[in-house]
Amino acid sequence: MFLSIPYVSEKVWGYERWIASAHAVGNSVADKDSEPVYAGRTLGDITGGDFPLLVKLIQANDTLSVQVHPDDEYARRVENTYGKTECWYILDAVPGATLVCGLNREYSRAELEAALKNGTIADCLKYVPVSKGDFVFIPAGTVHAIQGGLRLLEVQEPSDITYRLYDWGRPREIHVAKALEVTKCSAPEPVRNFSGVFSCDYFRLEKCVVSGSGSASGERSAVVGGADKGEPVVQMPGNRKEASAVLFILEGEGTLSSSRGTELSVKPEDTVILSADETVSVMPVAGQNLSYMKITFPA
Repeated sequence: MFLSIPYVSEKVWGYERWIASAHAVGNSVADKDSEPVYAGRTLGDITGGDFPLLVKLIQANDTLSVQVHPDDEYARRVENTYGKTECWYILDAVPGATLVCGLNREYSRAELEAALKNGTIADCLKYVPVSKGDFVFIPAGTVHAIQGGLRLLEVQEPSDITYRLYDWGRPREIHVAKALEVTKCSAPEPVRNFSGVFSCDYFRLEKCVVSGSGSASGERSAVVGGADKGEPVVQMPGNRKEASAVLFILEGEGTLSSSRGTELSVKPEDTVILSADETVSVMPVAGQNLSYMKITFPA
């Protein structure tokens, strides 16, 4: 178990913190106070580069470009990398915040090309109002844009491939031809009012809440009573021995105690990475609830 220190990427619209990343562009690093075998090492070094997720904390002060990501087949054939299916969990949102998720109807490629040419592409987008606690799934091929006033947790395949379709007049490179090649004309309705669990072929998210009195809510299979003290215990599955699960602290403070003997104090927006063979006890500060997002991937 170790506390992850993010790779920070500054953007014209805000910033990204790559909180769990073994990507060549930027690795997260194990905090110096973590288990000694991990302390100071990058996630890529710890896992041998074999980590199938990229998890980010995104602060959008301004609107991002309208973009689309390729699926695995296209990305491997054209870019020699993973595709990019992703999801967003909204951590905070200004009143009236929206984001773009898909198109507002089915369009042909010729119609989208015409809209780009005549400057009306913004009228083709589907704008979705969002607030704290909402969840949005973005399969590869979905046109999308995070808009200003949002802070969110992003979980995705370990890819940095983005095709910009439109950038609101900003003088940055756009990738119209490739974007139109991979765009799916229709997208599924976004998942809203997060139920607490979501899974797809690439990742699984589970929101867990642990009370200071030692009880727990959420999926009982993931948070169960401890054998000795009655505190909740998290047993993490996974197929990467040294990094099989990510815990992102949503609210509250407390202590995580590993079966390996490591103990970490945690607070909101801390990220902890667990190994496949360890059990971790979660103990909130007395009188508080501690909630976290558990992120895992298929074996």
